[in-house]
Amino acid sequence: MITEYASGAVVYQIKDNEILYLLLQSATSDFWGIPKGHVEAGEDLVATAIREIKEETGIDAQIDEGFQEKVEYDMKNGHHKDVTFFVSQVSNEATVKRQVAEIKADGWFTFVDAKERLTYDNLKDILIDANRYINQKEHLGGHVSD
Repeated sequence: MITEYASGAVVYQIKDNEILYLLLQSATSDFWGIPKGHVEAGEDLVATAIREIKEETGIDAQIDEGFQEKVEYDMKNGHHKDVTFFVSQVSNEATVKRQVAEIKADGWFTFVDAKERLTYDNLKDILIDANRYINQKEHLGGHVSD
């Protein structure tokens, strides 16, 4: 079985003491997800996450490696997918310039709205864990559980 490796990050900003999460909608489906993509030759997982965020959103991101979670699943083509997610805080001035060929829509969402909008349960689980990590790191009083 062929394993495809990818990485990405739960991108967030803090506005008025509230965490807002960046979600992206695929241009080829109604799928809402988190910025991510395939690891290219010579890249490590962090470099991939930074590149993918830049390609998909136009945002220059820094990766917080203190949060690292993996999602694995089998794809319809028979390949196995191994995706590592980090978190990335960006300026609350950050403006998304989406990659139109791949991204139909984008938005900044509260935790509750982001969790509801995400298409797949495994991404909801990543968001829940990332939210808990970010709230503890930032000492915010927001939603720290699911």
